[in-house]
Amino acid sequence: MRGSYHALSCRATRVHLTGGAVAATHLSMNIETLLERIQYMVPLIFSLSVHEWAHAYSAFRLGDDTASLQGRMTLNPVAHIDLFGTILLPLLGVPFGWAKPVPINPARFTRRLNMGAGMALTAAAGPASNILLALLSGLAYVLCARLAPEFFFGENALRTFLQMMMPLNVLLAVFNMVPLPPLDGSRFVDWLLPKRLEPFWGAVRLAAPALLLALLFFGRGLYMAPFNAIYGWLVGSVNALLG
Repeated sequence: MRGSYHALSCRATRVHLTGGAVAATHLSMNIETLLERIQYMVPLIFSLSVHEWAHAYSAFRLGDDTASLQGRMTLNPVAHIDLFGTILLPLLGVPFGWAKPVPINPARFTRRLNMGAGMALTAAAGPASNILLALLSGLAYVLCARLAPEFFFGENALRTFLQMMMPLNVLLAVFNMVPLPPLDGSRFVDWLLPKRLEPFWGAVRLAAPALLLALLFFGRGLYMAPFNAIYGWLVGSVNALLG
């Protein structure tokens, strides 16, 4: 295979997640590490902006214009960045962070859906957008390699960007679908949980910050297994198309 796609296929060691975002980074700091983190901020912020836009757009399509009225139905990253959680913490290598959550008012959803189902759909739109970004990045990688063989040689910002986009977005999607507040997957629990279990779920919500940190540091297998499966399929597909 041309290039070094396989060599970089497992370098998804950092991830940033919306609404309780997480960035698994090293705490050491030197110039090389800082420059690498700055480089990583470009696909990170772009992916987060698309994720948040997807939440806002899906809510709008369901009848809730709250996010739109507050300027959040946009791909402009300025609308979604939290200076401390999105920029400073990842640059410092702190292993968690966040973007601004999109405001959603389920009472404004169309009456064709109950509020629980509407919240689940708007929540799923964020991870779905990340999967789409990963697939489009893989396709763009293949097209660039086919149309411009020099794509694999020397320093190439686009190649680096696409190589970062693929694992980053798969990991964003997988982690955000973990059914733990405030991650997107928790909205499906809100919707489908039997009423008799609501007191238990309320206790989980109260303990959510501690549980989220425990998941990040001690429960990596819960989200890395599906990540490896999906990303492995994506890498295999890209390699097959490259020939």
